[in-house]
Amino acid sequence: MVFLSAKPPFHPKKPVFCAILANTLLSTVPGVSGAGPSAEKTLLTPVLDAELITNGAITSLPVKPNTPTGCPTPATITRAMVELCNLQPVFVNAGLCNAPTVPCVDAYGSAGQDPRFGMAVPHARELFNRGIVIGKTLSAYSDLLVLGECVPGGTTTALCVLRALGYPASVSSSFVTNPVSVKEEICKTALARIANDRATAPLELVQYAGDPMMPVAAGIVQGYSGNVLLAGGTQMLAVAALIKSLGIHLPSVVTTSYVRDDVSANVEQIAGLIGVSMYYVDPGFGELGHANLARYCTGEVKEGTGAGGAMCLAHMVGHTPDEIRQKILTTVTAFS
Repeated sequence: MVFLSAKPPFHPKKPVFCAILANTLLSTVPGVSGAGPSAEKTLLTPVLDAELITNGAITSLPVKPNTPTGCPTPATITRAMVELCNLQPVFVNAGLCNAPTVPCVDAYGSAGQDPRFGMAVPHARELFNRGIVIGKTLSAYSDLLVLGECVPGGTTTALCVLRALGYPASVSSSFVTNPVSVKEEICKTALARIANDRATAPLELVQYAGDPMMPVAAGIVQGYSGNVLLAGGTQMLAVAALIKSLGIHLPSVVTTSYVRDDVSANVEQIAGLIGVSMYYVDPGFGELGHANLARYCTGEVKEGTGAGGAMCLAHMVGHTPDEIRQKILTTVTAFS
């Protein structure tokens, strides 16, 4: 088993892990997102994930960082990696329904709306420009940016934006059984609105059908002077497609093997069409003797909150696969 499909050609001296937090009201549509105990409570997930990664515990609510089935959330993996690497994570509030409970860089956005009924991200251009400033700021004290995201429902907005940009995308899901029909129906309606209004400009397409994370991420990449790894699956492929359409230099994308192996998505095909380099982390969760971590191997959760990128970063700075797996196992066991 290969832990990392290929090692990125970077030798960072001052890496930073950053995650963009945002909401889209699509996560409240029943059946769209599994990133929470209920559809409405998915709106809290970005805030709770940031709290867990920063503080090592969720303290604002009496909950454990597990899915309803007991599967450890990706944020527990990311927390394990920032501890292992002694990193202080940075969070960007791109547009949340609930105020964050940890310090965040604020892009002054608002939660994404339902693209079936109106503009999803009306201020996409402003968010992009603020992202450029954030990227320049992060450049001042780091040479490698691992940029993740936490946007429940974001694979559906990714589907809409990828299709709007002309890619024949199928996207992944945090569910074992991808709710393809629900996502396709939403996408069909959003694309009809775009076609009716003859929208074609990249950020205009995000206005119609994206989420606040997308323009902020593209702006950060534009403004950042060092190397960037987009940490995520199909959501970061949508960001990569947006970046390409804006004429910005393409960064690489890193995700887990669980996203790559999702038969309901075409991750490798879309990456090839975009022309973006992909790295895959296979943490071997099925071999650790932890039944709930092994759920990743059967298609539950798969990725999130930059977990794949965090594991890749830990390996890049010198930690062995065994050290990484042991730290994850220790961390998730403490939350059991």
